[in-house]
Amino acid sequence: MDSRRSWPLNPMSGSHKMSDRAALDMSTSFHLMHNQPDNFWGDPIFRYSRAQAIADGLLVDLTTATDDKGQLICQEAGFKVPVAITSTAWAQTIEAGGSWKPDGEGEVLELKGGQSITGRLWDVLWMLRVASGIAANSDRLHFQVLVDVQGDGRRETISLWALCGPGDDAQPVITIMLEGED
Repeated sequence: MDSRRSWPLNPMSGSHKMSDRAALDMSTSFHLMHNQPDNFWGDPIFRYSRAQAIADGLLVDLTTATDDKGQLICQEAGFKVPVAITSTAWAQTIEAGGSWKPDGEGEVLELKGGQSITGRLWDVLWMLRVASGIAANSDRLHFQVLVDVQGDGRRETISLWALCGPGDDAQPVITIMLEGED
């Protein structure tokens, strides 16, 4: 067995002439790629759906979030497609400075300074709505939200971005993320 490596271009010879074997290999590869059905690479090994990300807690579905009067907050903010936020963006914008306390059969997030989850959700969604009105024909946009973490009026600026793309059923969905997340 020959232990030498065969290269399409011989880097040692200084020649950029392709060998007949390399030309045949490239021609065969091109033919196979362009004459196969759409599943040239075969079936995917694994898919991670938006529904799974929500079930796993990596995304928080805001679509069904309601205010104190039972109104859907996303609809009130003018969104007609499902909206979710990453758990890290949720932690830095909605939960920041709060603590979860037992409340009957579940838990409630207590925020300092008279703040509420509804108010913070509204802040995030409204700033997204304002940014989307300014954005020009793009599937992504960047925006910022001010968060009063300590409840003392001093606000921290949190940089976010949102992507509108196809969901699990190819219908449009919006995902809100921290800058740097994808």
